[in-house]
Amino acid sequence: METLDKFDLAILNELQNDGRLSNTELSARVGLSAAPCWRRVRALEEGGYIKGYRAEIDRRKIGLGVLAFVRLDAERNTGDATTQMEEAIRKLPEIIACHYISGTGTFELQVVAQDLDSFSRFALRNLLNLPNVKDMHTSFSLGEVKASSVLPLGHLPGKNT
Repeated sequence: METLDKFDLAILNELQNDGRLSNTELSARVGLSAAPCWRRVRALEEGGYIKGYRAEIDRRKIGLGVLAFVRLDAERNTGDATTQMEEAIRKLPEIIACHYISGTGTFELQVVAQDLDSFSRFALRNLLNLPNVKDMHTSFSLGEVKASSVLPLGHLPGKNT
């Protein structure tokens, strides 16, 4: 699947907003019959456009009231040292996102915790002891203005078929 047409874009848009849609409902929303819609969904999955389906859980409802943004500075930015750091980061479920960043620092993490005390324990026991960590800078979310995993699709040219 090299190019996306208007039906593919419509499918992606609908599934981003509700991944639990039945094929019947999805096909009705995008204007296709059920069989071609199902084939397109499978092709989008096989092509890597759709990486998976999951429930979006409210972190506060499950007792994770703290969201911290942690910038880690690496001691060295060599291949082996960075790889070890990446592997250690991937093993910590409290880290829900990690990005290489430009500018000051090496990694920007999003970390969830029950409260400030539990975050402090996690930071002291885990984050500061990650391999190759030189320094750590933390900011805390005071409130979410927007938190969405829905990606904009308007920049993709959808061909008319």
